[in-house]
Amino acid sequence: MKLRTILLSAAMALAAVPALAGTEIVVQYPYPELFTETHKQIAAAFAKKHPDIKVTFRAPYDSYEEATQKVLREAITKQTPDITFQGLNRVRVLVDRGIAQPLDAFIKADKELEADGYHQAMYDVGMQKGKIYALPFAISLPIAYYNLDLVKKAGGGPNKLPTNWDEVIELAKKIKALGPDINGVTYAWDITGNWLWQAPVFARGGTMLNADESKVAFDGPEGQYAIKTLARLVTEAKMPNLNQPDMRSALAAGKTGIHFTSTSDLAKVTEMIGGKFELKTALFPGVLPEKGRLPAGGNVGVILTSDPKKQQAAWEVMKFWHGAEGAAIVAKTTGYMPPNKKANEVYLKDFYATHPNNYTAVRQLPILTQWYAFPGENGLKITDVIKDHLNSIVTGQRAGEPDKVLVDMTADVQKLLPKK
Repeated sequence: MKLRTILLSAAMALAAVPALAGTEIVVQYPYPELFTETHKQIAAAFAKKHPDIKVTFRAPYDSYEEATQKVLREAITKQTPDITFQGLNRVRVLVDRGIAQPLDAFIKADKELEADGYHQAMYDVGMQKGKIYALPFAISLPIAYYNLDLVKKAGGGPNKLPTNWDEVIELAKKIKALGPDINGVTYAWDITGNWLWQAPVFARGGTMLNADESKVAFDGPEGQYAIKTLARLVTEAKMPNLNQPDMRSALAAGKTGIHFTSTSDLAKVTEMIGGKFELKTALFPGVLPEKGRLPAGGNVGVILTSDPKKQQAAWEVMKFWHGAEGAAIVAKTTGYMPPNKKANEVYLKDFYATHPNNYTAVRQLPILTQWYAFPGENGLKITDVIKDHLNSIVTGQRAGEPDKVLVDMTADVQKLLPKK
């Protein structure tokens, strides 16, 4: 009897060991300069609550483009990570290729999600073909960064910052006149996925393609306005041809008056400035009332493993990373907005009051729209084609003929669209 009791106790003890004990989940994410500290902190918090699951990281992807291309290659040899973080506009290609795993069954079975701040809008972001394949991790929107010291020297003020592109260009010209080593304005036009090309087009109410995605639509009035504005930044405001790291460094060094980029840069830029001057963020200019929108940037988590046990463990990782605690860490370590309700309403209750620059993007949430991904096998190539045409303006090579550039860009993109 005694032996039976011992054996029964041993069996009960074994049954109590989590089924996921010792499971390793491999994670890979992009942009280490923005996200390494974030993932490190979330992983530490996760380990305290889930010691049974080991999370390891592969070397980060340099960009969203590399992230997608690498996963597409690895899928052929079955060497993908268990979880990948991809740009919001890259989910489509992973679903089309049958690489991403649907999350619907996990979401339906998990009764804790609503209490942890999950809501329908979070699921909508990762919806493709009627199923949920991704969860939003870090959301960003385009905003303006102002060096108030330079703005004031140029005759402006913190309470009368530009609200349209004409005002931006006029102020940039005055700032540029302050000295030969001063930049009036910089614009991170080459952000991955043509994000800051889509932004001014969407801000005017335009779209990339028509409703059935058979024809280019950015060649209309909205696209014409957007491309002429980019050209004016070069020809009138004398915008320098800098890459993104150099734009960021020039702003932090106090050499740039106005800079347009993602909210994602905010934490890094603020740290780099270190109090040398007063920085103020402002809404993206030129958004038309009612019909104007801005594309949501940032990245999402996607489960790639098809192994049932690993999928369950990967879901626990995903749930924590995108839950209230993980999302709050995102807000505090980056300039991104957490999409999680509980993070914003509970964990970050006082954060925005003491960090008004972070709240700028939150004010733009009502006009958020999807970051567009072009359809078909040539979707990634189209992104590069648009970038090349925009580059011809920024370098000054074709800055004097934006209309012609748009015509050429339209023709080149149209050739690459799937035939209907």
